[in-house]
Amino acid sequence: MADNRILASVNGINITAADVQSAIMGMGQRGQSLMNPQGEKMVLEQLINRALLLAAARKDLIEFDPEFKAQLAAVKDELMTKFEINRAIKDVKITDAEVKEYFDAHPEQFDRGATVNASHILVDSEDKANGIKAQLENGEVTFEEAAKRYSTCPSKENGGNLGEFGKGQMVKEFEDAAFALEPGKVSDPVKTQFGYHIIKVLSKSDSSALTFDEVKDQLKEELLAEKQRKAYESRINQLKILFPVDRF
Repeated sequence: MADNRILASVNGINITAADVQSAIMGMGQRGQSLMNPQGEKMVLEQLINRALLLAAARKDLIEFDPEFKAQLAAVKDELMTKFEINRAIKDVKITDAEVKEYFDAHPEQFDRGATVNASHILVDSEDKANGIKAQLENGEVTFEEAAKRYSTCPSKENGGNLGEFGKGQMVKEFEDAAFALEPGKVSDPVKTQFGYHIIKVLSKSDSSALTFDEVKDQLKEELLAEKQRKAYESRINQLKILFPVDRF
């Protein structure tokens, strides 16, 4: 039940507790932090300020100002356009059966692909890279220590670890070398546009298929958006027949 207690009155217009609560609810998540006496008081002051400005605008006959009328007309046109779009797509639905049918028909889209978890040491010359590789082979330093000591990549703070990545996420020379290595192995220096890399593969995962449950919600949103887009385009095509369009 609405709380109709009057908290303030501006030029004869009452502001109720329900008005304050409605304003807070309209703020979404941001409004959650205002659901307390102090927050409600702050929102009340905002509503009072808005009421004062509205009272002044009415007194000054702003509604008859030509600029105001022009802006109001523009807002009205924009709102009418949005309503027309909503009318075109409001009945568009996507069922779970349609989502499952699409999933089953396009297995190639739901392949995780092979991944590699790797670390690297990046330096600016091949000589430096060869020197570091020699230290690693001689056991003078661990890979993580060498990364922190020599690497110019920000990943040095994590011992050179880049995390898990799939194909297409790294430059080709780096990707080819990383995917060719077995876990635990360290590469020879690999040249890329960024410099020379020494790569160590920590683990590898083979390609695997995502399950329907893993992709269902996101896929449903994507298919609904596509169906709405088609409904919108269909409506536009209908309107082009109904209303003449001349391009100059």
